[in-house]
Amino acid sequence: MMKILIATKNKGKVKEFQAMFESLGVEILSLADIEGSPDVEETGTTFEENAVLKAETISKEMNIPVIADDSGLEIDALNGKPGVYSARYAGIHKSDEDNMEKVLNELKEVKDSERSARFICALAFARPNEKTIVVKGECEGKILREKRGHQGFGYDPIFFVPHLGLSMAELSKAEKNSISHRAVALQRLNNLIDEEDMLWQKP
Repeated sequence: MMKILIATKNKGKVKEFQAMFESLGVEILSLADIEGSPDVEETGTTFEENAVLKAETISKEMNIPVIADDSGLEIDALNGKPGVYSARYAGIHKSDEDNMEKVLNELKEVKDSERSARFICALAFARPNEKTIVVKGECEGKILREKRGHQGFGYDPIFFVPHLGLSMAELSKAEKNSISHRAVALQRLNNLIDEEDMLWQKP
């Protein structure tokens, strides 16, 4: 059975990948399964650069196929911020709550019609001695004026999905996994892998 390492310790992300690859007979491992797994500093200026950096570094060091993602929130009124700094927007040791409060404060004077934003996820699939595959998924929305809902994580409570009339944190897991930026990126990666059967013929 082919094994692919997912470059994360986030259990929620791992479950999403396991569901995607289950039908292909692929065993999914995470960094939580690897003792002394490498820690890769995200020095890229884009989501794609960070995803590729993590995937290729770990794949080369461990000689195993690796999928890495980098994701975050882009807000038009803030010129694309927080962007690649989404997880640490309020400071390196700050929480999701701190990050949301910083965003809400910065948008305090911004009109409802100008609060457009999107979640972005870049996925990089790196294999030893093979070209890295990179895909990207987006989910368009708007930033609310206050938090709504208790599901999800990160910026979900302040991210409004217009066509559903709910914040991301008000969606069930199934609903979120059907429209999220990561779901879109996973589907695009799945489509590419389906087209390249040779990927799964390697030991």
